[in-house]
Amino acid sequence: MSSASSATPTSDAAIRAGIDRSLRHPVMFFLTSGAAWLAVSILLAITASIKVHCPTFLDGCGFVDFGRVFPAHINTLIYGWGFQSGFGVLIWLMARMSRQECRSAGTILAAGHVWNLGVLLGTLGILCGEGSGMPWMEFPRFAWPVLLLSYIAIVVWSFIQFRVRAGERTFVAQWYLLGAMMWFPWLSITANTLLFCVPGHPVMAAGINAWFKSGLVFLFFVPSALGAAYYLAPKLTGRPIPSHTLARLGFWSLAVVAPWAGMQKLAGAPLPVFLPYVGAAATALLAVPLLIAALNLLRTIFSSEEKLPKCAPMSFTLAGLVSMLVLAATAVLFNLPGSSLWKVQFSLSGYGFDMLAVYGVFGFMMFAAVYFMVPRLTNCEWRYPRLINMHFFFSVYGIGAIVVGAMIGGYVHGSAAEAWLQPWEYVVDTLRPFAAVSTFAWCVILFANVFFFLHLALMWLRPDRLLAACKAKTEDRVAQSQQTEDPQSTTP
Repeated sequence: MSSASSATPTSDAAIRAGIDRSLRHPVMFFLTSGAAWLAVSILLAITASIKVHCPTFLDGCGFVDFGRVFPAHINTLIYGWGFQSGFGVLIWLMARMSRQECRSAGTILAAGHVWNLGVLLGTLGILCGEGSGMPWMEFPRFAWPVLLLSYIAIVVWSFIQFRVRAGERTFVAQWYLLGAMMWFPWLSITANTLLFCVPGHPVMAAGINAWFKSGLVFLFFVPSALGAAYYLAPKLTGRPIPSHTLARLGFWSLAVVAPWAGMQKLAGAPLPVFLPYVGAAATALLAVPLLIAALNLLRTIFSSEEKLPKCAPMSFTLAGLVSMLVLAATAVLFNLPGSSLWKVQFSLSGYGFDMLAVYGVFGFMMFAAVYFMVPRLTNCEWRYPRLINMHFFFSVYGIGAIVVGAMIGGYVHGSAAEAWLQPWEYVVDTLRPFAAVSTFAWCVILFANVFFFLHLALMWLRPDRLLAACKAKTEDRVAQSQQTEDPQSTTP
């Protein structure tokens, strides 16, 4: 009996080590590439923000006009950083929970290179003025089939691992990850087909684009973040999820309500009247699954009076959960019928809401997963804890300043736009201070994320291991040359 019980932990450790070895290069490639694209996106965000409060900045250079650099910033953030960090976390978590090694790492790695090529060409297309003009879908038309095929080649192996998983048990984290993997192809094929293959009326095209944008947030980014959180919270605390009933309710309410959201962005447009109201109601109701998931996870973390583990994954997980609570509150406030907050419809507040969801909720959860996964993938602890602390505090400060500044600035800007007796120059001037705050905040985030990228690259490259290998090869070469020069020294 004792021998069987002692063999089980060894077997589990061997399985986990085999999974980590099989996925080391694809996962680290996605995480490092995503971190590099994040730095590029932040540079573009700084440029776009400066253009708001200082329009003459880089004047005369068409590549960095606001109408090009801002879409490039958004799309590199989503498809460069968001999806690639999601790929790395998703395939590793699914393999770990399915207890199956990856046998197609080369295919995943090749598809990852194709994805990066598609993002690069799409970004260059936007900067050259060939963008589609559809928010969050600005890449030229040739890019979306490339990205979709690459996506399928990357995630299909996770479906296979889930199908042949050890045992019949499924985890809450797997529900959300499987949902995110299935919902994005549906969103992408539907939206791109209706917009680019069989285009209809331009007003309806704007509605489809708004639906795709909302679906990308609530059917890919939010489920991916919740999948990571439902894995990390029990792992870091050693405590089970307190209520699987609540977890099931949160998942299915998200799956049912989220596809109806998005059309509220076109309130007042010449569309059937019920569509914007259905979208507003669905977006407000999304507070229910967000609150359920956040409170269920917080109960897991604070279910004991024991001291919480002080580590980067826990800090970023808590920051992501707090961001989720704020996202739930703003989803309700921005969609109250008859509220004066409807005036933020075409203001900076929408950008603040998007950054809260993509960077605050999803980004913080991805950072938590990265800091948890990388030591296990590389067999090496993080080298510079101070860089991790700096990354956390600067990220929280920066995204907090961006979101609060955009929310307040959007309301002030919208109120000024409603004052029709004032000249439009007055309306523009109200936005300048908040754009300056955004510029400074993005600079702070860039400072932190450059070191995050370098730290992550060092963990993957492992210079000490490379130096040790080079030293061993040099010693072997010297020994062989000595044996060649002095044959008498060799033993028969």
